[in-house]
Amino acid sequence: MSAALYILSALLLTAFLHPYIFYPVSLRAMRIRPVSTGTGPRPSATLMFSAYNEAQALPSKLANIEVIKALYPDIEVLAYSDMSNDETLALLESRSDLLRVVPAQERTGKATGMRKMVAQAHGEICIFTDANVLLEPDTIASLLDYFRNAEIGGVSGTLRYINDAESPTASVGGLYWRLEETIKALESRCGSMMGADGSVFATRRALYPEVPAHLLDDMAVSLSVTFSGHRLVSAPDVIAYERNTTDPRDEFRRKRRIACRAFNTHCHLWPSIVRHFPVIDIYKYVSHKLLRWFGAPLLISAATALSIALWREGHDKLIIALWGSAIVIFVLGEALRLRPFVTLTGIAMSILATFIGVVDAVRGRTYQTWAPAKSRD
Repeated sequence: MSAALYILSALLLTAFLHPYIFYPVSLRAMRIRPVSTGTGPRPSATLMFSAYNEAQALPSKLANIEVIKALYPDIEVLAYSDMSNDETLALLESRSDLLRVVPAQERTGKATGMRKMVAQAHGEICIFTDANVLLEPDTIASLLDYFRNAEIGGVSGTLRYINDAESPTASVGGLYWRLEETIKALESRCGSMMGADGSVFATRRALYPEVPAHLLDDMAVSLSVTFSGHRLVSAPDVIAYERNTTDPRDEFRRKRRIACRAFNTHCHLWPSIVRHFPVIDIYKYVSHKLLRWFGAPLLISAATALSIALWREGHDKLIIALWGSAIVIFVLGEALRLRPFVTLTGIAMSILATFIGVVDAVRGRTYQTWAPAKSRD
């Protein structure tokens, strides 16, 4: 019996570690499918973003758009203010020389705002970004050049956080995101990515799906392009910059909200994934998405199985030492904020917040609207 528990514990731990260690290794072993930019004409484009109470971030955003428009005068820019109650709408309307504001009559959330902007866009390519994200202006041409290849349906840029050193929370977030960008690049190297991030990605307007308001629009929109046989690829030469949250409470709420919306999106997309994805892409999706969402119960179950096996063999002191060490690390990290323990507890809290978000989704909760994290500014 103890041997079976040891094996079970090892299998559960392997499943927990798979998305972060074994999955990237397996991607490196897959056949490479090069991404070429093609020879067709560069398509027209519409750049769009939704904003809610982003008055503090908008001056930098508008200055960034001004530079982009100077380099690409023909690019259309749309903005949606989701019934902001600060100066967001006034700031957007003051720059009619740069962008066109899509009006809102009620607070509906980002997905609805994006859908309204797509409906009014004239560009062949929709470039999606966030109000607090700054794009490297020179990379717009690189982004559009990917779509000269008819095989490409969606392109995800590379996000770089610029404030990793400001707090342990920002540092953990930056560490996670660097791993995420590496995995996305490896997925793209052998086919398609398993979803794009909303900071900067683009799709063909003709492939834009109907996205229910409570879903994660960047995940739904980006994955949907693959259902039509197009590729969703990572673009290392398309760069965006953003500030990360620095408060652990902000980050916990953010992770929980994103996970809830992501799992609701998974339930919406799963029938199409099963119908359209080849086996290798289902493996990629399960490895990248599903196993991460259930990381907390996998790790707790692995620790529980190990503890029961040790208890059956009379290793009570070892069990106390293992669980006691975990408690000490948690106190040193969460209560006293001591390095390197705060990094370990930050990772643990992120995994926990993600699973709580999944539980929220299973219980029927939705997060349709959003508010910017105060610690990000």
